[in-house]
Amino acid sequence: MSTGESRAVEGRPRSLQSSTPLAVRMRPTSLDEVAGQKHLLRPGSPLVQLASDTTGETGAVSVILWGPPGTGKTTLAQAVAHSSGRQFVELSAVTAGVKDVRAVMEKALSNRDLYGTTTVLFLDEIHRFTKAQQDALLPGVENGWIILIAATTENPSFSVITPLLSRSLLLTLEQLSDDDLRELVVRAVHDSRGLADAVEVDDEALAMIVRLASGDARRALTALEASAQSAWALVDQAGPVDDEDDEELEGAGSPGGSGVPTVTAELVAQSVDRALLRYDRNGDEHYDVISAFIKSVRGSDVDAALHYLARMIEAGEDPRFIARRVIISASEDIGMADPQALVIAMAAADAVQMIGMPEGRIPLAEAVVYLATAPKSNRSYLALDQAIADVRAGKAGRVPKHLRDAHYPGAKRLGHGKGYKYAHDSEFGVVEQQYLPDTLLGSTYYDPTANGNERDVAARLEKLRRIVRGE
Repeated sequence: MSTGESRAVEGRPRSLQSSTPLAVRMRPTSLDEVAGQKHLLRPGSPLVQLASDTTGETGAVSVILWGPPGTGKTTLAQAVAHSSGRQFVELSAVTAGVKDVRAVMEKALSNRDLYGTTTVLFLDEIHRFTKAQQDALLPGVENGWIILIAATTENPSFSVITPLLSRSLLLTLEQLSDDDLRELVVRAVHDSRGLADAVEVDDEALAMIVRLASGDARRALTALEASAQSAWALVDQAGPVDDEDDEELEGAGSPGGSGVPTVTAELVAQSVDRALLRYDRNGDEHYDVISAFIKSVRGSDVDAALHYLARMIEAGEDPRFIARRVIISASEDIGMADPQALVIAMAAADAVQMIGMPEGRIPLAEAVVYLATAPKSNRSYLALDQAIADVRAGKAGRVPKHLRDAHYPGAKRLGHGKGYKYAHDSEFGVVEQQYLPDTLLGSTYYDPTANGNERDVAARLEKLRRIVRGE
């Protein structure tokens, strides 16, 4: 009986039967095992000192970890606690309340007084705590009863109260690089806590897992675990195999020469149940997709715009980046043809910041549809660019005397403000008057289109210019 047949008969390896998710099993027990975040783990850094101090000589330093999902906030907190031998308590702001926080404080104070033990309180998603709930943390942090390690995906400047911020170190986590994720996945395949060599992962599958993870370690390990389960499911379906069957089934996830199934790119695609997205946020594809998105909105192809929006969202692009591009498009490509576009774009950006993802995709979609179907004009910013070009070319001239500030002593003696006509005193709120410097008299920058709102603006602008310039 071959190794592959034995495994198929006996069932899946124990490493694939655990009820604990792979991402949890693979959490490092020390800072040396942490993938990425090297800027926070240099010798002598606050986290390293916190982890290595078992005597409490360096004092209690509370920390706020700010970074995207899956970058290792919980991992760092647990590694610090385990490395230092301190008591570790974990709470989630989603389910915990003031009562839970106070209970931890009381126990931490008792442990310190009775046993000389310091407690590390890891509070996940601290941004979900209200001001009153965060206030409950202050006595413990201020008096050193606990070392608070709080994690948040939201900007702490807006989501964490100032007194707590001032008593804590703010450490920013970076998105994990492809190399970091690759190291993490390979380790999980071989480590006894992980898959313990229950599968092999070919190079294409490994690259795909890394790409689909988009910097999120949890997503990468979840994809690996699901793919490994799928590989063994194919073995179960095929039943016992002999050496002659091996050659035919190999490549479909079935046991090959090593006696374990191989995870392929096809299996990864099926397991994560999403399209294969080729999207490197640090490479050409990132710029290609956002370029196609903007050009689709500008070209009024709402379906293409939504397609590229979906690709960015599914690839894990920062929704704030998308929102910023939507705001720029509203001003650059729509402008005065529909001034409401900028209002809607700003509202979508605020909504994304307030509610986060995945719900943030809803206002983003609304804004993109509005922009793509709105009339288009770039004349506002082109007018400014032309004015800037004149200024840079030295066509600035002196401000006409009647427009100069006349509110300081001696200004009137210089003729400032003399002859100025107050527009509101006229019947229509417009008067004939020189506003441009002498060197630029007659210059025209803004030339509205006949699209949308600008059609009405163009008709009014023609009348305004005739009155102002006395034509």
